[in-house]
Amino acid sequence: MSSPTEPRPTPVRNDRTHFLYIAVIVAVALGVGVGLLFPAFAVELKPLGTGFVNLIKMMISPIIFCTLVLGIGSVRKAASVGKVGGLALVYFLVMSTVALAIGLVVGNLIHPGSGLNLTDKLRETGQKQAAGAHATTTDFLLGIIPKTIVSSLTEGEVLQTVLVALLIGFALQAMGAKGQPILDGIGHLQRLVFKVLSMIMWVAPVGAFGAIANVVGATGTDALVSLGKIMLAFYITCLIFVVVVLGTLLRVVTGISIFQLLRYLGREFLLIVSSSSSETALPRLIGKMEHLGVDKSVVGITVPTGYSFNLDGTAIYLTMASLFIAEAMNQPFSIGQQISLLLFMIVASKGAAGVTGAGLATLAGGLQSHRPELVDGVGLIVGIDRFMSEARALTNFAGNAVATVLVGHWVGEFDKEQAKQVFAGNDPFDEAAFAAGDTHAGDAHDTGAPTPVSARTADV
Repeated sequence: MSSPTEPRPTPVRNDRTHFLYIAVIVAVALGVGVGLLFPAFAVELKPLGTGFVNLIKMMISPIIFCTLVLGIGSVRKAASVGKVGGLALVYFLVMSTVALAIGLVVGNLIHPGSGLNLTDKLRETGQKQAAGAHATTTDFLLGIIPKTIVSSLTEGEVLQTVLVALLIGFALQAMGAKGQPILDGIGHLQRLVFKVLSMIMWVAPVGAFGAIANVVGATGTDALVSLGKIMLAFYITCLIFVVVVLGTLLRVVTGISIFQLLRYLGREFLLIVSSSSSETALPRLIGKMEHLGVDKSVVGITVPTGYSFNLDGTAIYLTMASLFIAEAMNQPFSIGQQISLLLFMIVASKGAAGVTGAGLATLAGGLQSHRPELVDGVGLIVGIDRFMSEARALTNFAGNAVATVLVGHWVGEFDKEQAKQVFAGNDPFDEAAFAAGDTHAGDAHDTGAPTPVSARTADV
């Protein structure tokens, strides 16, 4: 007979999430088939993909707001926040510059846009894309300031949400114990937001089917031949950046293999492929990074900030696409103009913090303010932007995962032994608990308290 004080065994949850990922793979395959066999019908399926992405966009601002406020507000010493945030921002700036420079180097080596011509239809498309982007750097900077505190959330402006969350987080931190009830409330709100998002993800197969079918049906195989060079070069460049640049940095600094980290985040990469947006995996990255052994204060600051300022894949895309368009329009950049473009895109890339399509709009906006005569050429890559967006999103996600581990290591808030256990398979991430809204997924010491994802003490 068991003692009355003996703890009851934790009930085992059935992990149904693997069915979701299988369904996504099947949906993508079906989408390709329908797009090739019934292109006219496939084009009409675009609303399925658009609807799914819109559902994801609906959740991004609340997730970033809650995570950033909790990450800052839960740290009692402002110096700690400043150290983590300052180090993260410096790292983001350096890596974005490296990514932009790599894009320029590859673009100069392969000359991807030579031999193409701009048509009136593409000219019109380019002007349409530019219309929705920031006209100048000043507009971009002023656009970070919201009209009201809540408008950043209601309008879904990510950079505005980051600004408001930073202000509220530091204010709650300054309030000390008096601000704790508000932090607790935001913690409960975060759990609710994550639960809603986990429900939305069950329609991912439908969204993936519609998006893939539409793209294949609209472009076909012939339309991709002339643009295959830039696509292939971009994918290879992103792969080299992740494996060589990020991989070397991660190995030298922490001793961790980039392949171990990528394998650990395998399910998240599959989600990203289905939506072409790294933000679909934002909540899972927070949970998994915490489970890996990065402290909650580092996660709560580095991850949300990285989603706005550490867009390595987008940075590579911006410079490669700019050179591609310039050559296609027979107006190539000189070396001096390329350096000027590099400096401008360091700022412009920080405006690509939205979801699918943000890179295209930022490219149009950057050309509009830097080389307006080239903005017409944006229409040249609209047809394949959806295919290139996968590489952008995957690279952005990998870059933020590596950044979180590195920043955690540099500030002494990374449990390397925990990471070894996770990579060895001895402490698996609890998928069922995460899907159920339990943000302590995989934590062997979970007490069941309603603590938000960003409030664990040894994760990310």
